[in-house]
Amino acid sequence: MSAPLKHRTLSAAIVDRLRQAILAGEHPAGTQLRQDALAETYGVSRIPVREALFQLEAEGFVRIVPHKGAIVSELSLDEVNDVFDLRCLLEPRLLAQSGPRFGAADLAALDAIQSRFVAAIAAGDVGQWGVINAEFHMALYTKARLPRTQSIVAALLQTSDRYTRVQLSNTAAMGIAEQEHAALIRLCRDGRFEEACAFLQRHIESVRSDLLRVLVRSGATGGEAA
Repeated sequence: MSAPLKHRTLSAAIVDRLRQAILAGEHPAGTQLRQDALAETYGVSRIPVREALFQLEAEGFVRIVPHKGAIVSELSLDEVNDVFDLRCLLEPRLLAQSGPRFGAADLAALDAIQSRFVAAIAAGDVGQWGVINAEFHMALYTKARLPRTQSIVAALLQTSDRYTRVQLSNTAAMGIAEQEHAALIRLCRDGRFEEACAFLQRHIESVRSDLLRVLVRSGATGGEAA
């Protein structure tokens, strides 16, 4: 059993490294990812590379094209709308269950994540923006007794990371995100969970609208702007 487990761990490590490289712009949209070149780069056989590419296809980062292999996916308006529609449905539901169960430690954890988010913005640490944003949102839902929904939302936030980096590419968007996260913490601390859920939905919709405007200007394909 040890060999298969080691193999799966290797494949997962390649998934993580390739995902971060795509998010960082090292492999721009439309780039062909050749299995033999990646295997040589990572010092592995093609098998874990192929498995990693299939996983990245499932996450929407690449497309597997016959006779061409893996191609880094274009930023898609259709995908944005699909992801954010689901987030608007599921995240307020999670917060409605989680918020009333918050204790002092949960609120302190939100404050700590918010401080890291503010610091990453101030430092221009693009690689951390989406990661900390997702961590903040999942911390809001930590006490919800809806494990399947939590898992779905975690995957949606991971997909959103690529878009979050685009959306937060201007100072105004970063400032708004910081303020709205702080407002969500205040509402939860005050026990105003119904308001917090409504605010969360508006926050997600606002991010979507801003992101669609950015993507339309950049020439992204598919769907219509909101």
